[in-house]
Amino acid sequence: MSAHISNVRPKPDKVLTLIADYVSQYPVKSPEAYETARYCLMDTLGCGLEALEYPACTKLLGPVDPETVVPHGAKVPGTKFQLDPVQAAFNIGAMIRWLDFNDTWLAAEWGHPSDNLGGILATADWISRNASTSLVMKDVLTAMIKAHEIQGVIALENSFNRVGLDHVVLVKVASTAVVAHMLGCSYDQVVNAISQAWVDGQSLRTYRHAPNTGSRKSWAAGDATSRAVRLALISKTGEMGYPSVLTAKGWGFYDVLFKGKEFKFQRKFGSYVMEHVLFKISFPAEFHAQTAVECAMQLHPQVKDRLDQIQRIVIRTHESAIRIIDKKGPLHNPADRDHCIQYMVAVPLIHGRLTAADYEDDVAGDARIDALREKMECVEDKQFSKDYLDPDKRSIANGITIHFKDGTKTDEVVVEYPIGHRRRRAEGIPLLEAKFRTNLLRRLPPKQAAIILALCQDQQRLEDTPVNEFVDLFVI
Repeated sequence: MSAHISNVRPKPDKVLTLIADYVSQYPVKSPEAYETARYCLMDTLGCGLEALEYPACTKLLGPVDPETVVPHGAKVPGTKFQLDPVQAAFNIGAMIRWLDFNDTWLAAEWGHPSDNLGGILATADWISRNASTSLVMKDVLTAMIKAHEIQGVIALENSFNRVGLDHVVLVKVASTAVVAHMLGCSYDQVVNAISQAWVDGQSLRTYRHAPNTGSRKSWAAGDATSRAVRLALISKTGEMGYPSVLTAKGWGFYDVLFKGKEFKFQRKFGSYVMEHVLFKISFPAEFHAQTAVECAMQLHPQVKDRLDQIQRIVIRTHESAIRIIDKKGPLHNPADRDHCIQYMVAVPLIHGRLTAADYEDDVAGDARIDALREKMECVEDKQFSKDYLDPDKRSIANGITIHFKDGTKTDEVVVEYPIGHRRRRAEGIPLLEAKFRTNLLRRLPPKQAAIILALCQDQQRLEDTPVNEFVDLFVI
């Protein structure tokens, strides 16, 4: 005889209510978090503007039907598009992630919390163009802080990559939560929306790893944050949720996709993640390689005229870098190259630079790059791996030593913290602002760029600006 299956509807899983309580009730009071969110907004939008120079990105943008007109839709910065909020979220999300140049969070799971801006900004702009009272940019910054926190705190102790899932599942969950609250969903509707995000199909990491690495990794977050907007809108209609979506025996997320393990939490939701987020300021490179690129830049003057004399290159690194970006063999496209530590070290050793354009075919065709790659060896340093996970350090260390055929070698160059790290904020912020200024001028006239920059440098004035007025400043 089969056992009777209980059909008593359970209370919502604790994780669902923890997230809903946080987005609905937690007052963010940290001035540092709001200031960092302002810098994050600047940097993230700037990354999107730079991506508009790449046809591989722009071919995916715009309405699904080219003839669609949404008079009161959300506008896409740097373009002429005005779209429904779901499609606008995809457009903005794809832009800001395309070049792998926006912020990063490294823990048991990796990710890019500013990916959530696609859904947040599109929804806030759409609401502001259709409501009697506009949301203001402080609402956007608050939503960014909370989305960062949801994604980042879950990532601290829970590795989705180890079960083959992509980190954009956390973008979907975080965006769904904050967007549902922004849309005015009731508490129960917010819980339902979050459950929908977990029960949804989740992306495999296939497109991030050899031999399948490809450009989906550049629009996967846009897909996740736009899906979040759709799920939040569905839940706002009163559509039911799934209270034991995580814990249901046999059918829940834990049993089906997480090897039966429940999520662990290192800390309560607050504003920790935004305060500690990592900015990619100097190089559009997968973050585990940022310090390696910095090492290579320092070594460039010593080796640029001795490239043919190099016998081997030792990269002392941490376990996560070896697992994600230690890559041998042919590299097939830009998405492949910007996730290969050997490629990201070879280019600055040769040229003294690493830009988004350096991942394109014309640069990659330089035979010296692959010749140097073949001479590189990645070696794990256990202390580097330990410090990477230490909540008080969160270092991303790399060291490089170059050995020559005559038996000599360079002194090892070691960089523990990239320039975008919280420990190097004072050094990094002027460079972040310069990066933003450069990216504004890629797409906008100087006068328009200057108006945006001045507004973004004024915390109070930015926070008080209606969202639709802010977005209008970026319209072509």
